[in-house]
Amino acid sequence: MHRVSALDLFSIGIGPSSSHTVGPMRAATAFARELESGDLLPQTSGLRMTLYGSIAATGVGHGTLGALAAGLRGEDPATIDPALVARAWDEALAAGGIALLGGPAIALAATDMRYEPFTRMPAHPNGIRFEALDAAGLVLHDALYYSVGGGFIERDGSAPAPEPEPGPYPYRTAAELLAYCTESGLEIADIALANELAIATEDEVNARLDAVWHAMRECVEAGMATEGVLPGWLRVPRRSAGIAEHLRERESNGDTDTAVEWLQCYAIAVNEQNAAGARVVTAPTNGAAGIIPAVGYYAMKMRGMVTPEQSRRYLLTAGAIGSLCKMNASISGAEAGCQGEVGSACSMAAAGITAHLGGTPAQVENAAEVAMEHHLGLTCDPIGGFVQVPCIERNAIAAATAVSASRLALMGDGTHLVSLDTVIETMRQTGRDMSENYKETSRAGLAVNVVEC
Repeated sequence: MHRVSALDLFSIGIGPSSSHTVGPMRAATAFARELESGDLLPQTSGLRMTLYGSIAATGVGHGTLGALAAGLRGEDPATIDPALVARAWDEALAAGGIALLGGPAIALAATDMRYEPFTRMPAHPNGIRFEALDAAGLVLHDALYYSVGGGFIERDGSAPAPEPEPGPYPYRTAAELLAYCTESGLEIADIALANELAIATEDEVNARLDAVWHAMRECVEAGMATEGVLPGWLRVPRRSAGIAEHLRERESNGDTDTAVEWLQCYAIAVNEQNAAGARVVTAPTNGAAGIIPAVGYYAMKMRGMVTPEQSRRYLLTAGAIGSLCKMNASISGAEAGCQGEVGSACSMAAAGITAHLGGTPAQVENAAEVAMEHHLGLTCDPIGGFVQVPCIERNAIAAATAVSASRLALMGDGTHLVSLDTVIETMRQTGRDMSENYKETSRAGLAVNVVEC
């Protein structure tokens, strides 16, 4: 895989899933644009969609249907009101049709959505086939898209995307990244920024980073201010607001040993917002969306991360590590299990806070390695297909792990036995060998045993 921009790993979108919600919305819009560019919209009378593999198994619980409907209308996950996505599919069914890209409505019924959970398409488990039908029910145009994690999509049969500008530091491994740091005297964040400046101006890069950090902070704060029950038949109660109140009460009584609990509260707050389909930042996925914001918010509240320059440094460092995970393994739960999502996010957060606390590039790499190493083999088995149990608490634990990994790395000089490159490759191999039942299909693990108990 070609180089991944650090900024592309942070996209403002909606919950509850980057691969099952954000990606399908983008894929649906891309297909509608294909029809538009081919002048096929006037001839299109119907539509048929087929979900394959993981996205078929858990798409309903992940909000895929509403996302597809919103995407067909041409909506953008970064700007759409999340409430509109939640009801888009039901509204289309009630109306008996949907307006592609805002044009004339075409027929749409529940039977136009098909599910093939046991069919794994060749390129990725999350496959979506779109078929545009004419008035006689014949296929005018069809396309297969893959939602490959983090909101990224790929079209089957398309020529590979052109390699982005490599920038002055075209690293593909952590070893190469560290070598650049040694040769140039720059920090990892400086390397990442220099590469971003090959494709955007400094003002543009800073504006994007600031928007991402603002959205992350807002998500933490909104989650801690919201009570109630999360969507779905699990009826999972929101806890972050209650935890925050409990911690404030403890502190008012003189208890100052609350840092870890606050950190976990921040992560829970974000993932409750994600589970509710609210505005979140894909970091690098929605299932792991709470870890990087939580560690960053903790750094802001308790470790002096108060300036825009500091938050940008945090995000750029995290993004540099995340790009290694995506280039050399996977950030997709459907492809690598939760080690690819939560493991990558934990590694990124550990790197980011280590850099903020003054760690050397070697210590940053060490923290990222420790964080990833202790998520190897982590399965993705959401109960009911909802990004709720065990996902919400898992983000809280991983946020604490990221800070622990950073502290451990900062006590050394960066020298360690197992490299980050080795751990990322091990994650890739482990994901390859892992049973499909444990890759976001809800066919094993907690997803089965809790229901049976």
